[in-house]
Amino acid sequence: MRQDRLTTQLQNALGEAQSLAVGRDHTAIEPLHLIHALLNQQGGAVRPMLGQAGFDVAGLQTELNSKLDGLPKIQSPTGDVSISQDLSRLLNLADKLAQQQG
Repeated sequence: MRQDRLTTQLQNALGEAQSLAVGRDHTAIEPLHLIHALLNQQGGAVRPMLGQAGFDVAGLQTELNSKLDGLPKIQSPTGDVSISQDLSRLLNLADKLAQQQG
């Protein structure tokens, strides 16, 4: 994944996802962290689009918080957190699709 290809909003969301993971003493930045960040991003498009599609955004937020609470925590946090394999795979697939679509 090349970060220079990401939109500014996605770069900001990844930063927020990292902050969320560090703040909750999680072992890695997971897709859940990124979804949470995108959903709560000020001026972002995800929440409005989901709302317009009739999606239960409040229910999603509740479920995300529940899933985040269930993630493993570091016993002695050092502040070091990296992108999980799942999130890395997801971002790589998104990059591949973007390349295919030009």
